[in-house]
Amino acid sequence: MNWRTAFSLYAQPRVLGMLFLGFSAGLPYLLVFSTLSAWLRDAGVANTVIGFFSWVGVTYSTKVFWAPIVDRVPLPLLTRWLGKRRSWMLVAQLGIAGGLLAMANTDIQQHLELCALFAVGVAFCSATQDIAIDAYRIEAVKLEFQGAMAAMYVLGYRLAVLCAGAGAFYLAEFFSWPFAYRVMAAGMSVGVLATLRLSEPEHPLRPAASDHAGKSAVKRLGRSVSVAVVKPFTEFFTRNGSLAWLILALIAVYKMSDVTMGVMANPFYLDLGFSKTEIAEVSKIFGFFMTIFGAALGGVMVARYGIMRPLLLGAVMVASTNVLFAILAVNEPDLLLLAAVISADNLSGGLAGSAFIAYLSSLTNREHTATQYALFTSLMTLPAQLLGGFSGIIVDSHGYPMFFIYAAGVGLPAIVLVSWLMRKTVAKPAGAA
Repeated sequence: MNWRTAFSLYAQPRVLGMLFLGFSAGLPYLLVFSTLSAWLRDAGVANTVIGFFSWVGVTYSTKVFWAPIVDRVPLPLLTRWLGKRRSWMLVAQLGIAGGLLAMANTDIQQHLELCALFAVGVAFCSATQDIAIDAYRIEAVKLEFQGAMAAMYVLGYRLAVLCAGAGAFYLAEFFSWPFAYRVMAAGMSVGVLATLRLSEPEHPLRPAASDHAGKSAVKRLGRSVSVAVVKPFTEFFTRNGSLAWLILALIAVYKMSDVTMGVMANPFYLDLGFSKTEIAEVSKIFGFFMTIFGAALGGVMVARYGIMRPLLLGAVMVASTNVLFAILAVNEPDLLLLAAVISADNLSGGLAGSAFIAYLSSLTNREHTATQYALFTSLMTLPAQLLGGFSGIIVDSHGYPMFFIYAAGVGLPAIVLVSWLMRKTVAKPAGAA
């Protein structure tokens, strides 16, 4: 595939549609992660407690446990009206909006535990929405479009990050953090409207109910559990053989460096002495365009070169850019230096994100799309979130420079595993069967 054809993928209608779903997926994430960390720090909460708050994100890592329900169970009335994927999207989006409003109406200094509970609720609904959106994205187009779908998803996601990051910082600076969260809750209407306008993708045919006629209720229940819960996992191991564990290990470590650094990014900027407005302008807005460029470049590289080479390049870049934050930490506050470091970090993150999403999509069987992809993304985030929870302890004990060196080192296993898989397997082009 030549470069011109690769770029033309972005004109496909379903690829364009991922812009809005990406926005809906991206909006709540920062609001229970780094933006919430900034709110907590602004309220005088200790770094150690902020680090523990990152464990709210473990909710995203355990979504595999209810993914079979989202994959198989219809919602009364809604599924008949909207279809399997869109009905779950809508319910999750309404839950996110309600949870953000509840956080906005909670006194964070007097009721920190209650705020944490609402944050977990938002994360649960957000993870449920992710299950449905990921399944839709994989089922909507063929494999060769997945890199472009991932890039457009990242674009929408990063637009949401711009709103939940820079937008929330501006609103907090000129109004208040609760006001900012109320505005973000209203922003979920973008996802709701997109869900109502989308068309449902085709789904693989399920066995007819008559196939189980005459069987006892216990046997039918056992068969249903086996098909919904057990088969997606056994199918993955059967298909990939001895490489299955190596693939799962790569998924578990690929995002570790990025997530570990992200927990303390906003507290780091504030502790350096930058104002919330400066953080919004440089870290969120300027960095946004570099992320989009990196994501678009990653999508094109996947279409042009296949998945594995961009995947390796992304792993190397993400680990390397964390060293730049260590350099930033030992210098006086400088907006130009901050912009340079943020640019490199977001470029590498965007490229790695597109390649990794395409890689995960290529591993799924369309009969078990939601459950298998939820397994991959749960495994992707759980070790990273657990490790990230100790970030505040490392900062408080050893300072920011050592923390960022540590975060860079955490990325080395991903580089080794991608290189190993490239030697073990023949990398297929993105459109290969």
